[in-house]
Amino acid sequence: MTIESIRSKIIRRLQRFIELDVNGLRSHILSKFLSVKETTVDELHAAITVKYEISRSAIASMVGYIYSKIGVLRSHKESYKTPIIYSLKEEYVDLIRNALESGNIAQPAA
Repeated sequence: MTIESIRSKIIRRLQRFIELDVNGLRSHILSKFLSVKETTVDELHAAITVKYEISRSAIASMVGYIYSKIGVLRSHKESYKTPIIYSLKEEYVDLIRNALESGNIAQPAA
């Protein structure tokens, strides 16, 4: 599988994810990842619940989906006692920013 085919699959998945955003929650979560360098599920939940009434487990599920199915997040853990820290992969920051600003996903200029 080439890099371009992987990238096009990620773009399609991201586009579907944003298209199904009926109440703005998905876009809000992605924009939070753009505004903070890295975050945990608990930190993200605290930030999201200012605007949306949503459970921690729902946020965790959505972050897991973005991480595993869409593939635009990276994660790491300092030790087994600390929470997982998530951040956007640098190569997708402009793609997500453009998608959220314009409402559609286009290939960013190389």
